[in-house]
Amino acid sequence: MQLEKLQAFVLSNSDYGESDRIVSLFTLEHGRLKGFARGARNSQKRFGPALEPFARINLQLNLKHGLSTLRGADVITLYTGIRGALGAIAHGLYACELVECLTPEGQPQPRLYRLLAAYLERLDSGQSEEPDRRMFEINVLNILGYRPSLEGCSRCGSPFDAHGALMQQGGELVCRFCAVTGRQIPPAILHCLKSCLATGRFGQVVIDEELLVAVAALLDESVATHCARKLKSLEFLRQTSRQGET
Repeated sequence: MQLEKLQAFVLSNSDYGESDRIVSLFTLEHGRLKGFARGARNSQKRFGPALEPFARINLQLNLKHGLSTLRGADVITLYTGIRGALGAIAHGLYACELVECLTPEGQPQPRLYRLLAAYLERLDSGQSEEPDRRMFEINVLNILGYRPSLEGCSRCGSPFDAHGALMQQGGELVCRFCAVTGRQIPPAILHCLKSCLATGRFGQVVIDEELLVAVAALLDESVATHCARKLKSLEFLRQTSRQGET
């Protein structure tokens, strides 16, 4: 079995047996993979801290369907700036779990890899703001083909007018002629989200608190619709956000 050298983010890990570890990886070359790291909990020489969540690493593995075998890993960065702040840890874990939940196994997603790298670098710099999280989410949904239609009605295709859109279950956005009820999504929110898609840099789009509430409601609905399970990191993120408000 050929040994491959890959670049990856560690999305999560879990202990297996007395000394082994199973690691969820998001690789640049092959997308999301699972790897079996034999003796990882005992061997500091082979793996050290490289298998910690949201570490960026170079790794060597025997690639196979289902569960690859990790042979070694070297740290590119551990994002120590993230690990020193509870709020940043919460955002980093959430970002990794979102990618883990939404991405198919074994399909390269280089745009998403670069987006995750940019977001973790932003968090590492000391910025763990809610608008950045929402920009990350809409871009994740966009790259994977899951984002709601922001330009026109998802049912009839008509462009949204000055009335904006109505949000249906699952985050679907429709015009007022295709639905009579639903949460009102003003044009300002649609414009804000389109602006988040138009820039490749975090911190460029300013979202005030009132607008952020509506943006959050739309993205929470969309994310929940496409995630097959409840994200464990989401409650931790909410708890740290509430602590930051007190």
